[in-house]
Amino acid sequence: MGGKVGLKGTDNIIKEAIARGAEPVAPERATEFLQCLKRNMTKEPIQLLTCPRIMGQEEAVSTGFPFELLPMKTQKETTAQDTKTAVNLLAQAKADLIIFVGGDGTARDIYDSMPKKNQVPTIGVPAGVKMYSGIFAVNPLDAAEVILAFYRGEAQITDLEIMDADEEAIRNDAFSVKLHGFLKGPFVPLRMQGSKQVSVENDDEVDNQKAIGKFILEQVPKNATWILGPGTTMKHVTDLLGVEKTLLGVDIYRNGKIILDADEKRIMKEIADWKNTWIIVSPIGRQGILFGRGNQQISPKILKHVDKDRIIIAATKTKLQNIQGNILRVDTGDAETDKKLKGYTKVVTDYHEWRLMQVQ
Repeated sequence: MGGKVGLKGTDNIIKEAIARGAEPVAPERATEFLQCLKRNMTKEPIQLLTCPRIMGQEEAVSTGFPFELLPMKTQKETTAQDTKTAVNLLAQAKADLIIFVGGDGTARDIYDSMPKKNQVPTIGVPAGVKMYSGIFAVNPLDAAEVILAFYRGEAQITDLEIMDADEEAIRNDAFSVKLHGFLKGPFVPLRMQGSKQVSVENDDEVDNQKAIGKFILEQVPKNATWILGPGTTMKHVTDLLGVEKTLLGVDIYRNGKIILDADEKRIMKEIADWKNTWIIVSPIGRQGILFGRGNQQISPKILKHVDKDRIIIAATKTKLQNIQGNILRVDTGDAETDKKLKGYTKVVTDYHEWRLMQVQ
C-alpha cells in the first residue's frame, strides 16, 4: 500500500498510508493471479485451500475458483499472526504448495512460521513495495505459469532467498537489507524475478555512473521537467545538476530546483507540461525490473502521460551483465501500461554509448 504514496512500505505506519490515500494492492493482484491460473488450466485437478474473508476467500468467490476454507477465524483487520497461523494450518493439511500475495514482509512472516522440517514449497505473487527476495514470480501471470509447471513436474525445487529491508532506514534514505534465510520453492527461469543485487561501489563503477550522467545531461532539454527514479546512478545525474537527490525515492527536477521524495499525487500536481517531461530510471540490480518495484510513485497514471521516447533507462555495464536472462521487465499492475513499455529499448551504458535491450 505504501508505494504510490511514497512511504516505501507500510511496516508500522499503516494508518499514515491510509491517511495519504493509499489503497490495498494485494486483492487486485490476487484476483488477477486466480484469473490467470483458471484461464490457463486444462485438466489439472488443482484444489485451492484458502483463508477466510479478505485473506483469500473473497478473491476466490469473485473469480469463481472452487475452494475450501482453512479452519481459522479472521478479524476485520488482519495481522502478521494471521499469516503465520495460515502457514501452520497449510503445513498440517499437507498442502503441496503455498502461494502468497504480498511483499518481503509477508515472505519473512512465512519464513518465520514455516516448519523447519518438511517445508512446503512456496511462491510469491508480487504485491508489495520492496520485493528483494527471490521467492517472487515476476507478475501474476508468471506465477500461474510456474504453478502449472510445478504441477507437471517441470519446475525445479530450489532454495530461494528471503530478504527484507529495514523500512524505517529506507524512509530515512539509508539502504539496509538483510538475508533472513531460504525457503524452498518452484523455479522456472525468466518467470521468477530472483533476488535484488546490491550495486557495487568501486572506482570503475563510479566512473561509469558519472559518464552516464554526463551523457544524460546532454540528451534532456535544459528547460524540461525530470522525474528521477531511485538509485546511485540517478544520484550521479543530480550531482552533475548541482542539486540533492533522495537516494531511495523519486524526485522532480525543474529549472535548477529539486522537489525531493515526491509521491504520485505530488508528481501529478507539479507537472503542467507533460510534453516536456522526461522520466529517467535505472533497473533493479539482477532483477532487471524498470517499473513496479521500488519506484511505484511513477505509477501507470504518470507513465501514460509520458511518451516512450522520453523515458531514459540508464545502467552501468556491470549491472547489465548481471541482469537475469539479459532482459528488462515491467510490472506496473496495469496491462495497458506494461504493453506500452514492452519491446526493444535503448539503455544508456556509458558516455555516448547505448545498448539495445528487450523489455518484457
